[in-house]
Amino acid sequence: MGVLARWLPALPPSVGAVRLVAVDGHAGSGKSTFSARLAEALGGVPVVHLDDLATHQELFDWTGRLRQWVLDPLTHGETARYRAYDWVAERFTGPEHRLAPAPVVLLEGVGAGRRDLRPQLSTLLWMELTYEHSWERGQLRDGAGLAEFWEGWKRAEHAHFSADPSRPYAHILVRQCQEGYELLPGPAGTA
Repeated sequence: MGVLARWLPALPPSVGAVRLVAVDGHAGSGKSTFSARLAEALGGVPVVHLDDLATHQELFDWTGRLRQWVLDPLTHGETARYRAYDWVAERFTGPEHRLAPAPVVLLEGVGAGRRDLRPQLSTLLWMELTYEHSWERGQLRDGAGLAEFWEGWKRAEHAHFSADPSRPYAHILVRQCQEGYELLPGPAGTA
């Protein structure tokens, strides 16, 4: 984490004064845990979870909400405001999330490195775990009650990455290991 904590703030800003860093990978690959640890290593920078912007009906059609609620305000040096999607109530609800511009903002979730967002990213990190292992971990995490959801998710994620793969554009591959995380050069090299 120390290498990333030194490298990321030195990258050129990509959204206003913000360095938007995407953490992408298959569902269950460890994106949320890694992003939380990286945010802490960076002094508590904000993390935008794409699960908060996706819906049951629009698993991957959240780019408009992300732009309107988060990226446009940050581009203008303003505080982003949004409500997270409640996956049980099936609507956007709860307290308003406020995200002030910060030197680094992490964007975490499946599809964070999509084609439409890459021009606004300072860099793209990919969690290097096969979809089979990722989905197995995710299903173990979520339990049998979400088995039907997972079947639909697998089809949707496969279709998404078939049409708009992120991994070939990753600057760094992140692999979990016994010591924590191993950082490897990605197909796109370092930014």
